[in-house]
Amino acid sequence: MSRALGQRSRLRWSDVGRLGVVGLVARPTRAVLSALGIAIGIAAMIAVVGISTSSQAQLRGQLDALGTNLLVVSAGKSFFGEQTELPVSAAASTRRLADVEGASATAELQDLGAYRSEAVPKTRKGGLTVQTADADLLDVLDARLALGSWFTAGTAAYPVVVLGSDAAEVLGVTEPGRHVVVGDTVHVVAGILDRVVLAPEIDASVLVGEAEGAALTGAPVHPTSVYVRATEDEVSQVRDLVPRTVSPASPSDVDVTRPSDALSAKQAADQAFTGLLLGLGSVALLVGGIGVANTMVISVLERRREIGLRRALGAARRHVRRQFLVEALLLSLLGGVGGVVLGLGVTAVFAAVNGWPLSVPPVVLVGGIVATLAIGALAGAWPAVRAARIPPTVALQG
Repeated sequence: MSRALGQRSRLRWSDVGRLGVVGLVARPTRAVLSALGIAIGIAAMIAVVGISTSSQAQLRGQLDALGTNLLVVSAGKSFFGEQTELPVSAAASTRRLADVEGASATAELQDLGAYRSEAVPKTRKGGLTVQTADADLLDVLDARLALGSWFTAGTAAYPVVVLGSDAAEVLGVTEPGRHVVVGDTVHVVAGILDRVVLAPEIDASVLVGEAEGAALTGAPVHPTSVYVRATEDEVSQVRDLVPRTVSPASPSDVDVTRPSDALSAKQAADQAFTGLLLGLGSVALLVGGIGVANTMVISVLERRREIGLRRALGAARRHVRRQFLVEALLLSLLGGVGGVVLGLGVTAVFAAVNGWPLSVPPVVLVGGIVATLAIGALAGAWPAVRAARIPPTVALQG
């Protein structure tokens, strides 16, 4: 008997979990309302994050269309103010840079014009330019063909042209297979481009292959512009390396456009969204924590007799602490999961209404639940300790 009386009181974690569930189920209305308060706070955080990241994804798509990682290389002036030329190998040299995703060159054939037929006077160029283009131009400029096909390894060496959208309109060409005159040579139209947002000068151009350009001029043509796609995070570094790569002997003779202003806007938008999410997310978690703490304090006050009876029957203080802490965690988990589901639903509806892509980082969903449990543990710790410190005699009297 003395050995039995001296045994330490035990309470398995499975029993603690069951007691926690019973403590919430016994007061379903209060538990649901408290969980709903937490859920609204977490849903607000998830919705703010989801709507912001979805909006950000939409903004990123629009900014990417402006060529945030596109650089344009052109020939500059020499030290004596004379116009220089880019090397014929400028595009090939640029492609060898580690952070360059693609490079493509165009070269304007200044002495040549494009005409609808041989009957059109050579002085009436219609504001069109004739340029050479390589096979990579479409990919680098994110350009699309409206009709027909682009140059192949075979057609680039023959009298074949691809027309920009404005050039096709000026020349009256509405479909591939028609003929136009470039210089004194009749060329077949292989394709017609859609408008090129990143390089509007292409719209008014008649494009020929590099080999055909050399045949028309009688010599290899020096590039007028080299379009370079760089890794977005390394645009500035690539910009610094390109002049030395294109013209090692005289880098100052090479001009490279600065990254688009859209890149700065993109970075500013990222910073603004980050600050907004941190601020509103912190407020939402604080509201949820206060809700848990309030619920648990009231629960302790209402269940003093239960606590006293359990203590009188041999429950240790640690058992009472665990019970109320588990209740707080279960309440937080219920509210956290409900908040994530509700916030995700609100985000999906809002994104669908505005035509945005749904973009909610998975880490935010998991982080919402984890943060809720952490806040619930902190908020439930003090009520749990307070409950454990109530003397059995006082609790039974209250």
